[in-house]
Amino acid sequence: MAEPTRLGDQMAAYLAALARTASPATVAAYRRDLAALGDFLADQGLDDGAALDAALLRRFLGGERARGLAPRSLARRRAAISGFADHLRAAGVLDHNPASLVRTPRLPRDLPRPVDVDALARFLDTPHDGSPLACRDQAMLELFYSSGLRLAELAALALGDLQPQRVRVLGKGGKPRQVPVGRRARAALEAWLGVRGALAGDGETALFVGVRGARLGHRAIQQRLATLARQRGLAEHLHPHRLRHSFASHLLESSQDLRAVQELLGHANLATTQVYTRLDWQHLAASYDAAHPRARRRRPDDSD
Repeated sequence: MAEPTRLGDQMAAYLAALARTASPATVAAYRRDLAALGDFLADQGLDDGAALDAALLRRFLGGERARGLAPRSLARRRAAISGFADHLRAAGVLDHNPASLVRTPRLPRDLPRPVDVDALARFLDTPHDGSPLACRDQAMLELFYSSGLRLAELAALALGDLQPQRVRVLGKGGKPRQVPVGRRARAALEAWLGVRGALAGDGETALFVGVRGARLGHRAIQQRLATLARQRGLAEHLHPHRLRHSFASHLLESSQDLRAVQELLGHANLATTQVYTRLDWQHLAASYDAAHPRARRRRPDDSD
């Protein structure tokens, strides 16, 4: 095995490698998770990733659970540690990944509630004053709902990512995909591009910019959506994830094409899409009853 290095240096090297493929939010979350692990190891008198084993990780995660950490946060802690352990294994510090032997509590499969399709249509169709900021906000709203983008994907868009009827986005793990842009979203984008020069700084390539001319950040986008919901009388909190989920739910209700929705959302696994969207189980049950030979109801005149 390679000569062990100090834990802080090992974690820093892993996070630097992670930053080349993961979003800044993921890197920041994993940094906090690994800092908690580092504090735990320091209390044990350990300062080297070579000391990691399954028993140690179970004690750490068990302690985190005992102090009230939610199942979702525990799962992310384990994911961060597993990624770190894979990094150490590739570097020859560990001969296996001990996190693979550790389980965390099953995550709740609760779904975000989509916005009612009629209420969302009224919200999106609310007239605005035509100012550059209003045109920008309308374009963001329409693009979120038209294309099912994640917050990070929309915030990262550049002018060059727009194509006549689709947009190129960089999803989780740096995986690119292209998604269609609907008619209403294209019209809103054209209106925004026509006035974008009133806000954008010289040489700025970001699609959506703020009043200072630079790329609009995640928090600013979230705040604009919440403010617009209040101003336009939408009787519920609105955030990017709800628009993305509404896109998926409304599309699935109309098309019943789970695979297509999976591709549009950029999910690597179909199971993720099944949890993320609300399947119309009555429709599926009716299709099953109509199609499956062992499910069809026997007609009175059916013979044996």
